[in-house]
Amino acid sequence: MPEQAAALAEQAADVVALQEIRVSSLPAWRAELAARGFAHVRSTLDDRDPRVQLPADRRLGVLVAARSELEPLDPPDGDLPWPERVLTVRVAGVELTNLHAPISTKADQVKVRTLETVFDHLAVPGGGPQVFVGDFNTPQYESREGEVHSFARTRSGRIRPDYGERHDAAELGMGTGLADYGYVDAFRVLHGYLRRDRSWVYPHGKMGYRLDHILVRGWDVEACEYRHDWRERGLSDHAAMWAALR
Repeated sequence: MPEQAAALAEQAADVVALQEIRVSSLPAWRAELAARGFAHVRSTLDDRDPRVQLPADRRLGVLVAARSELEPLDPPDGDLPWPERVLTVRVAGVELTNLHAPISTKADQVKVRTLETVFDHLAVPGGGPQVFVGDFNTPQYESREGEVHSFARTRSGRIRPDYGERHDAAELGMGTGLADYGYVDAFRVLHGYLRRDRSWVYPHGKMGYRLDHILVRGWDVEACEYRHDWRERGLSDHAAMWAALR
């Protein structure tokens, strides 16, 4: 964690959003972020008792840190099975949502239910400026022509019977669905679909997925890139990403 925190100093930022935070590391993260000028920190684990043992799937939370004051907002209203995976705050007058979606294979359709609830929260016609970031654990594939496949489909495009249409729709809502409500993919709006960046890559390095995203509404995207070097240095199994917004 100290090496991860030190890496943040390499990238200029006013706001930082992290996933896979644990109760045990939260005090250290607060101290490291404060030392780098991020005095305002909110986490979905702020009220967790570190003495309470939880199932492995429920031990990870998300965090947002900012140089200016953060206002915590109510979580998305609906069927949110793992509420510690979603954090909504207001910073500098803008609503920001940080998501770490469960993976598709988890029981009780926790991924589908999470994505549907977050979509309903964000898909408000005529809403104000929004920033939506995190590990969405989707899509499975993006073609150079802009065709997007969810993990509910095979590589040939057929729906997997064990996942179904609902799973497919929930994943697609995070990209093409929110586009109908004014959101743009900060990376794709600048680089198109010819860029083949993968934010998570298998250990053999030959295949991966672009699972981590920044979606925005009401902003001009001036720059957006992945920090693959942080993943290649072993700081995380995911590349970080950053965007400059105006």
